[in-house]
Amino acid sequence: MPLWLDLLVRVVAVVAAFLVVPLVVGQMEHKVMAHMQSRLGPMYAGGFHGWAQLVADGVKFVQKEDITPRDADRPVFRLAPLVALFPYLVVLLAIPLGPGGLVAQPMDVGLFFVLAVLGVGVVAVLMSAWASANKYSLLGGLRGAAQLLGYELPLVLSAASVAMAAGTLSLPGIVAAWSPWWLLWQAPAALVFFVSGLAEIRRPPFDMPIADSELVFGYMTEYTGLRFAFFLLAEYVGIVVIAALTTVLFLGGWHGPDPAHLGWLWTLAKVFAVSFVVIWLRVSYPRLREDQLQRLCWLVLVPVALAQLVLTAVVKLAL
Repeated sequence: MPLWLDLLVRVVAVVAAFLVVPLVVGQMEHKVMAHMQSRLGPMYAGGFHGWAQLVADGVKFVQKEDITPRDADRPVFRLAPLVALFPYLVVLLAIPLGPGGLVAQPMDVGLFFVLAVLGVGVVAVLMSAWASANKYSLLGGLRGAAQLLGYELPLVLSAASVAMAAGTLSLPGIVAAWSPWWLLWQAPAALVFFVSGLAEIRRPPFDMPIADSELVFGYMTEYTGLRFAFFLLAEYVGIVVIAALTTVLFLGGWHGPDPAHLGWLWTLAKVFAVSFVVIWLRVSYPRLREDQLQRLCWLVLVPVALAQLVLTAVVKLAL
C-alpha cells in the first residue's frame, strides 16, 4: 500500500471512531442512567430503544440560533469549542487498538505526547470563560483552571509509574510489557489515574466548573446551538479517551484470549467497561465542593501517586 494511502486510511479510521464511539457512549449513558433511576430513557428516536436520540439532538443543535454575546471577545468565543474538541482527536491518533501496528501513529514517546496534548484542555476552558463576558462563566473558568492544573500532577505521576514499570514511553510498548500481576501492583496508580482523568474531563462528581445549581452552566453558560454541541461532544470524547488510556496503561489493552485476532475487540470491550464505570459514578455520587475537590487532589491523590512511584522504582531495582 502506498504511504499516502496508508496514512489516509489511518486518519479516516480515527476520525470515524472520533465521531461514532462517543455517540455510542452517549447513548449508553442515556440508557444506563435511566435504568439506574428506574426510568426507560430514550425510546422513540430511531424506533429501537431510542438508538438515534443523540443524532436527533445533534440535528436539534444545528437548527438552533448561534448567539454571541454583545460584549464577548468574538474570535476567542467562537474558537473555544474547537480548542476543547481538537486535543482529543489528536490523542486518539496515538492510542493502540491492537497488536501488529494497529495504531494510527505509533510513537516512541506516545505517553509523553498524549499527556502534553491533554493539557491543552485548560486553555479552552479559560478561553470560553474569559471571552463570554459573563461573571458566571468566569467563575466556572477559574474553577476549571484550578481543577485541571491541580489534577494534572497526579495524572502524570500515576502514568509515570506505569512507564517506569514497562521501561518505555511507547503506548504499544507499555501494553506489550503488561502482565496480569500489574492489576495488583499498579492498582493504586490505576485508581489515581482514573480519578484524575475524571477531574480532567470535568465529569461528575468533579463538575464544579459547571455546577448548574450555582453557576447556570459555568464556562458554557453563553454558548448555544452547534458551539454548545461541540462542548458536549468534547465531554463524551473525553470519556472515551480517558477510558482508552486507562485500558492501555493499566488493563492490558489488547491482552485477552487470541489477542492476535481479537485484540481490537478486547480493547474496545475494556474501553466500554471503563466508560460504564464513569457513567455509574455520575449517577452514584453528589458533586464535590471546591474545598473537597482540592483536598482530594493534594492530600490524597498526589501522596498516593508519589508512594506508588517509589514502590515501582524499588520493585524495578529489586528485579
